[in-house]
Amino acid sequence: MISFRHPARFDKAATLILVDKEQAKNRNFPVLPKALKDSVAGVLDADQFPADNGQLFPVINGKQIVLLAGVGKKNDLSTTALRSTVRNALLSSWLKKAGDVEIVVHDPKDDVIKAAIEAALIGTYAWEKYKTPGKNDKAAAKKHIFLAAAPKREYAEAATVCDGVNLARDLINDNADTVTSTYFEKTVRALIKGKKNISLEILNRKEMEKYGLGLHLAVNQGSKKEPKLIIVRYKGAAKDGDYTAIIGKGMTYDTGGLNLKPTGHIETMRQDMSGAAAAVGTLKNAIALNIKKNIIFACVMAENAIDALSYKPGDVIRGYSGKTVEIGNTDAEGRLVLADAFSYIIKNYKPARLIDIATLTGACVVALGHDYTGLVASDDKLARKLTEAAEVTDDRVWRLPIYPELKDSVKSQIADIRNTGFPKGAGGTITAAEFLRQFTEGTPWAHLDIAGTAFVDNKQRLYFGHGATGASVRLLTRYLTHN
Repeated sequence: MISFRHPARFDKAATLILVDKEQAKNRNFPVLPKALKDSVAGVLDADQFPADNGQLFPVINGKQIVLLAGVGKKNDLSTTALRSTVRNALLSSWLKKAGDVEIVVHDPKDDVIKAAIEAALIGTYAWEKYKTPGKNDKAAAKKHIFLAAAPKREYAEAATVCDGVNLARDLINDNADTVTSTYFEKTVRALIKGKKNISLEILNRKEMEKYGLGLHLAVNQGSKKEPKLIIVRYKGAAKDGDYTAIIGKGMTYDTGGLNLKPTGHIETMRQDMSGAAAAVGTLKNAIALNIKKNIIFACVMAENAIDALSYKPGDVIRGYSGKTVEIGNTDAEGRLVLADAFSYIIKNYKPARLIDIATLTGACVVALGHDYTGLVASDDKLARKLTEAAEVTDDRVWRLPIYPELKDSVKSQIADIRNTGFPKGAGGTITAAEFLRQFTEGTPWAHLDIAGTAFVDNKQRLYFGHGATGASVRLLTRYLTHN
């Protein structure tokens, strides 16, 4: 929880004060009460706190803990580094157990305030649903942050966006047998309940069989769980206004199918529905912010399980578009369910542009690592606007190429198209994107491959702790609100 108030009051049990090098050098702390100012001056006079970026130094002020956090030279500081510093301070041993914390920033600029908001709400997020608390439990307290800044609409909106990010993270982090396609449907229904400008279409197995979504059905046929295509139509603009389609890959668990994933890769495959979770998080934000756009939100839900009925390498399957697909690998399943979703939504909803989000390829991790989402787009304007949104939100993307000759990489000798690229192992991210492009029917399209950015499988990355990051929620929300 976060509240805004100005000026700083120093009335909470814990206070976090950000200090840049110039402030430290000039002893420039006009907002501090005299006793605290004297204590801070003593620390500085003793050369104990040069205010290097990330440095933390505690000061006891009566019964209050005051934590000084250095941010280095103000002109050299990135908002990414600022988020990390604030996060680390709030989770430090000095503030970890504090329930109420006031934050006093070194610079009252909007981007600094918003970075502090995200550090507090996104940075301190932790998935602890299944941890049993004990008397020596060291879990961080749920914090009420009092940010020393005058209330502004954009600050409240930044906090709202964080709620959407953290909803996506909750969905991704929970057990795969909990967050099933049915669970997703219930979550979506709860979000849209009572909203007159929203309609819902659900395709289950029966409807998919009726309409011929053969690719989606094939991926799910080894599972006892119901496949679903969940489509939310959000009308935020004029009835005759065009629609942007946001389509998220939702593999609630991906074993790889008969091309089974090995140890070291399969353990975190509950996160293979991160694209669908991002779509839900963005839907939550669209409703909360009352975004004035017409938007289609689609969650493409399946489970790629192993069974005697599982689809097989070498199979040829016909999808909703009528195209046949040769299955080169059952672990290239996300592009199959997305292909049917593309075809169905384009034919029945006719969006003006389409954006998909998917943990699609390990090759994207090889190419870009874990801090940048891969962006592939058929439309330069759409790619540019998504990149601009990424730069503002720190939800980073890097554009990869797509070009006419790439279609040869997904040709099949026995079907219309193949779900794995050729030559094997070359350009896996862009050949997967080319497969998807074959189902866009000329609709302006962008693909966000979040395979590297969706999940932290170690202690920390940037200002994210272990688990889901909610990749693309901030980016998509910004895109929708500013274009």
